[in-house]
Amino acid sequence: MILPISRRRLIVSSAIAAAGISFPSIAFGQEHQKRLVYIIQRGAADGLALLQPHGDPALRDLRGALVDDDAHDIDGFFALHPALARTAQLMRQGEGRGFHAVATRYRERSHFDGQNILETGASQPYGLRTGWLGRLLPLLPDSPGPMAMAPTVPLSMRGEIPVATYSTDRLPDPSDDLLLQLTTLYEEDAQLAPLWGEALRTRMLASDIGGDNGRNGGDVGLLAAQLMTAAGGPRVLMIETGGWDTHQAQRGRLGNQLTGLDSLLGALRDGLAGAWQDTLVILATEFGRTARVNGTQGTDHGTASAALMLGGGLEAGPPVVADWPGLADGQLYQNRDLRPTADLLELSTRAVADHFGIDRDRALAALRA
Repeated sequence: MILPISRRRLIVSSAIAAAGISFPSIAFGQEHQKRLVYIIQRGAADGLALLQPHGDPALRDLRGALVDDDAHDIDGFFALHPALARTAQLMRQGEGRGFHAVATRYRERSHFDGQNILETGASQPYGLRTGWLGRLLPLLPDSPGPMAMAPTVPLSMRGEIPVATYSTDRLPDPSDDLLLQLTTLYEEDAQLAPLWGEALRTRMLASDIGGDNGRNGGDVGLLAAQLMTAAGGPRVLMIETGGWDTHQAQRGRLGNQLTGLDSLLGALRDGLAGAWQDTLVILATEFGRTARVNGTQGTDHGTASAALMLGGGLEAGPPVVADWPGLADGQLYQNRDLRPTADLLELSTRAVADHFGIDRDRALAALRA
């Protein structure tokens, strides 16, 4: 997980040297300049707050104080959270697109299982040992080795292509497999189970990009841009973010998170400069949150959410793509969640294939391998 970076402009050559990074040696040609940034929101980001369906008359009855009248209108129906001012600007310029009511094939509400499916693309938890993006990497044009801004290679990128890592935290994180084994071990212990649960929650919040009034997010975005524009730097980069699990006091906590995200995306766009025209950014989370607000002014684990794709080379199209299922009684999934109407990973895979000019069918076959 990414820990907060002190606020200073980082010279990328020094950062790489200090971190002891060596890029995997892979042949590449300078003619291939396409870049991909994959950002995971761990903890289940609330898509109904990030990209708010103001045109749905049931929204205010369900959400009350979590609806933002000052949200940034995008298309007359959907509006971005007020904290996403720069992101809204990018969308109005045709450099961003929202996708709503999207989900993986997962229909339960466990962070571990949901993130596993988001990262592997499997139809059930722990059905695959490689990541959906890791399986796509061999299909992409030869380029400098991919990288993850994380202490260890995230499951999303695991596969046959070597992946470098970068983190400001010099201590290694435990593997997801170890955490799962410990969870199984402790779950029946009345004393240890609550403590372990809190420890996992703390770990998830450790990468909070909303810290320091969102400046942490800007530092992450700047560093990502510097890494990707360095000589021999990665063309494919994954960024892990956490802190999206908003069971309590969601308004303030989510506002900080989205301020950090907006800073991250803005700094990434500015730092990439001309390379932004050849960059695709995909933002995704494991599942959404409940349509209704809970008793502590938060939201609980849900199903469908929203995803964003950004970049300077997006094809012309509507700013938000959604087969909107509605929020009225009888339209919710299990009478509590936004109903999914599109497959998040298929959308992402098709976008990656189109961006790099590879065959969609080959890419979708790798997704479901």
